[in-house]
Amino acid sequence: MNSITARRRHPLARVAVVALALGLLGGGYALAAPNGSTADAAIASGKADDAAEGKSLFVAHCASCHGLNAEGTSKAPTLIGVGAAAVDFQVSSGRMPAADAGPQAPRKPRPEWATDQAIDQLSAYVQTLGGGPTRPTEEQVNPALGDPAKGGELFRANCIQCHNFVGAGGALTYGKYAPSLNPATPTEIYEAMVTGPQAMPVFNDSTITPEQKRDMIAYITHVRSQVDPGGSGLGRIGPVTEGIVAWVVGLSLLILASIWITAKKRRAQA
Repeated sequence: MNSITARRRHPLARVAVVALALGLLGGGYALAAPNGSTADAAIASGKADDAAEGKSLFVAHCASCHGLNAEGTSKAPTLIGVGAAAVDFQVSSGRMPAADAGPQAPRKPRPEWATDQAIDQLSAYVQTLGGGPTRPTEEQVNPALGDPAKGGELFRANCIQCHNFVGAGGALTYGKYAPSLNPATPTEIYEAMVTGPQAMPVFNDSTITPEQKRDMIAYITHVRSQVDPGGSGLGRIGPVTEGIVAWVVGLSLLILASIWITAKKRRAQA
């Protein structure tokens, strides 16, 4: 006992105890934590094989702007942590690769190489670079499973300031704009909400739940088929076009009425 007590009082005893505790803690975490996070990330977005093919596509079509390791350059931001959802949204909508360095990347036709399979592979590769939002399932974006009424309330509370009450879009500052949602697919709408492209804020699951996102998708796709019983919708842009029509048509009618009255008065005097 005396020898044990003496060892416990040794100056290095505390260091040995701390080292042992840290070793046990690290070993326990290694056993409990999920391993193969890179592979798991790739599987979450597609097949694990896709990551290798996706890297080749990335080097060929994206690295010139985003860097060989997606670390970002002066031309484009880093893609580390953006997730597969951001890649699918940007490439499937034709916004990436960007045609020029404008204030905002517009929607355009996909390049020939951006097939569905290529986008799957590219998304899987980027997902391995720090994780990020994954692509939604078909059930999460199925408008038939959502409630358009609830979705309309959420849309009017969070989106109409930029996208207009029917998703027709609108102008922002510094040359940016909120695009029309009419050509967007349900998947792209969901991905935009979880990734926040361009000037759009991110609506994560703690802000708007997946079920609420599906309700909003149901509303957005529902209003596309609505008719305008009062006449022409004028693009559904709102008071801007309505005001222009009111001024142009109203002033034109007033001018024509003035000309008619004047001409009639001249004929009467003659």
